Amino acid sequence: MNKTTICIIDDHKIVRQGLKGLLERMETYEVLHEFESGVNFLNSLPLEPKPDLYILDYSMPFKNGLEVLEELQAKDADIKVLLLTQNFDESIIDEAYYLGARGFLHKNCTAQELKATIDNIIKIGYNNVSEILKRVRQYENKPTNGSNIQLSEREMEFLTLVCQAEEYTYDQIADIMGLSVKSIEAYRAAIFDRYDIKSKVGLVLFSFKNQLTPPFKKDAD
Repeated sequence: MNKTTICIIDDHKIVRQGLKGLLERMETYEVLHEFESGVNFLNSLPLEPKPDLYILDYSMPFKNGLEVLEELQAKDADIKVLLLTQNFDESIIDEAYYLGARGFLHKNCTAQELKATIDNIIKIGYNNVSEILKRVRQYENKPTNGSNIQLSEREMEFLTLVCQAEEYTYDQIADIMGLSVKSIEAYRAAIFDRYDIKSKVGLVLFSFKNQLTPPFKKDAD
């Protein structure tokens, strides 16, 4: 059985040890990497082997979880991050999802809740899609109008592939489009800059909000 591989970033050793022990007792997870600060984690990128999921604490010295998440997304927008915290501030949750977090849990969650959340992120891509859509739409207060969106044919093709249920990586999208990964990154960066998008999740929400591509486009078959 292939195990889901995990990286834990938390400044409390007892939390890291407890979380690692809990996960590995479930027998479907393997903790590959542990870091006591977001700074040390970011300085160690890229990780080898690359984990399937990053469990990231919000409250850490020097850089909090949101700052780490933003830098991590800039380096690799295909990563899956679960934010784990004791601070259940609504604005923190909203911004975490806006920056690309795939799920959010309070540190007093049960083992069953933790397992369900991890499994949803790995199998579906997100823990709660409707919750993320609701929160990011509220967080993004800039009005947009789909009729004012200007994308080239290739940019639209790229965005369409990003929004597919298969959740293609950028490498896979490059293969499908017959382009280099560098070209795909250029399309991503151009759309990010033009429409102030911060993450791959943000690209999907951008298409959803403006009904640009299937399965969000109204006239899609």
